[in-house]
Amino acid sequence: MNNLNSEYQELNQLLKGIKFAMITFITEKGHLHSAPMTTQDTDFDGVVWFLGSKSSELVKSIPQNNQVNLGYSNISNNDYVSINGVAECVNDPAKLDEIWSSAYEAFFEQGKTDPDIQLLRVNCNGAQYWKGSGKIATLFKLAKASVTGESEQLGTTKSISL
Repeated sequence: MNNLNSEYQELNQLLKGIKFAMITFITEKGHLHSAPMTTQDTDFDGVVWFLGSKSSELVKSIPQNNQVNLGYSNISNNDYVSINGVAECVNDPAKLDEIWSSAYEAFFEQGKTDPDIQLLRVNCNGAQYWKGSGKIATLFKLAKASVTGESEQLGTTKSISL
């Protein structure tokens, strides 16, 4: 197994079960904004797909500045992932069919044929993660540090180039 596959597997384990990402983008006016996006239940392969609205600030900003950051958190394990990448607006009916679910009908009145749907592809460049020790272990370590006055390692962090 090559190193990149190993790192993809690490990210898969951390991202599994996380339903939403916060995508941070640069607006047309140059400000940082974030928006929650529904994630796809697929293995991480260096590309992340989202469905957005053509009328949204996010989609409108991509042609001017396509640099984005994806933030994920799993508070039950104290795991956090930050992925940076390049976003692009894509027209791919087959991919839309693949990732469409009835949950999107709440956002797109005409379903998959809604003219406001914009498929977003994020080509990931790098990631950083913080892997916690789990809630109980973290609470124990914090309590121990409070009593002993010694600092405790609450988890691990790693940066990955993709």
